[in-house]
Amino acid sequence: MDITGYVEHLRADLVAVAASGGDAMVDAAERLATSLDAAIRMALLEALSDAAGEITAALDGTTVEVRLRGRDPDLVVTVHEPTPAAGSTAPFPGAALPPPTAPAADEGDDDVVARITLRIPESLKQRAEAAATSVRQSLNTWLVDAVRAAADGEPPPSPHTARRVGTQLSGWAR
Repeated sequence: MDITGYVEHLRADLVAVAASGGDAMVDAAERLATSLDAAIRMALLEALSDAAGEITAALDGTTVEVRLRGRDPDLVVTVHEPTPAAGSTAPFPGAALPPPTAPAADEGDDDVVARITLRIPESLKQRAEAAATSVRQSLNTWLVDAVRAAADGEPPPSPHTARRVGTQLSGWAR
């Protein structure tokens, strides 16, 4: 998707508005538009990213992503087929996420939503997408549930440690 046309349209609008102020104002508007080029592109990319996130949240089993190719964004739509793991709904060995629950009393629908950027290895992202698909959730919803579970309980044990659960010992061994 080429956003250059949108940036150029904003530049032309700014120069047209400045035309009523004379040649000096037009010159200033052109310099300002050139300086704002990167900021305008970033604002458009953020709007596209927000829209993709909202669309993904509204679609069951489908994700919409914005990927950059050079300076141009590409919208990538992926339809995921539910493929539950053999005998388990855990996303990977040793992980068990609780089923989705209603928001706690302090987490109502009218809470302000914070946006973060999470940078993770591509292989981990693919595993998280598969886990979200296996429980028929969007990746965003699955991540929110995972963060909520981690924030409300104990952090998961390290792969090299074990913890005592009743009379059983659980953990990882090499």
